[in-house]
Amino acid sequence: MKQLFLIPVILLLASGAIKAQFTTTGKIEYERKLNIYAQMAEMDNNEWFEKLKSQIPKFSSSFFDLIFDTARSLYKPGREVEGNSMLKMFGGGPAMENVVYSDFAASKVTATKKVYEQKFLVQDSLRKMDWMIKDEIRTIANYKCRKAVGRICDSVYVVAFYTEDIVVSGGPEMFGGLPGMILELAIPRLHTTWVADKVDLIVPKETDFVIPEKGKKTTQAELGETVRSSFKDWGKLAPRNVWWTVL
Repeated sequence: MKQLFLIPVILLLASGAIKAQFTTTGKIEYERKLNIYAQMAEMDNNEWFEKLKSQIPKFSSSFFDLIFDTARSLYKPGREVEGNSMLKMFGGGPAMENVVYSDFAASKVTATKKVYEQKFLVQDSLRKMDWMIKDEIRTIANYKCRKAVGRICDSVYVVAFYTEDIVVSGGPEMFGGLPGMILELAIPRLHTTWVADKVDLIVPKETDFVIPEKGKKTTQAELGETVRSSFKDWGKLAPRNVWWTVL
């Protein structure tokens, strides 16, 4: 009788319907896509863009890697996209050089960020967000993911899809705090998404978590205020610069 019971369980494991173990270490590649047309449409005077629109792709794509284990993660720029010079000029956008080290055990984050020509070294606590878990499910990079929504800067809506099969509460940039790894992130007001296209099951080395600690030391709140003050005369584009800075 016991043998008859084991047969369907073995078949389920072989078919992938049951995961034999959870993912605790690895490397995730995210594709970040920015809608250039939508971003440029928000500019006060975009006549010049309308003239060039036919020469510019609608989306700018760039890649970022997240290396992780259960104690920490490192998010950094990934592989280059060939022929992407035009995209960088018209929408590669800010946060292209962000490197973010998250120490889950100590609840601390260290990040290097370049805001135009100035470099900053952010040292702060891990971000805490009031996520709301939703019922929507989708499959991303072969992982079952559940939807969650939250906000940054009080009013900027964030949509995430996370998987409990990767037992690390992390994600791209400084996002995390969910019962698993974020594999898709969308910020509609920035017209930008981050989507994992693959997860490599590797065991990271100690050197994979090294971050260059260069730049003016600051906290997330202080950096946001610095950018807010610097771009106060930029009209409706000023808030977007702050949102990019505090990702």
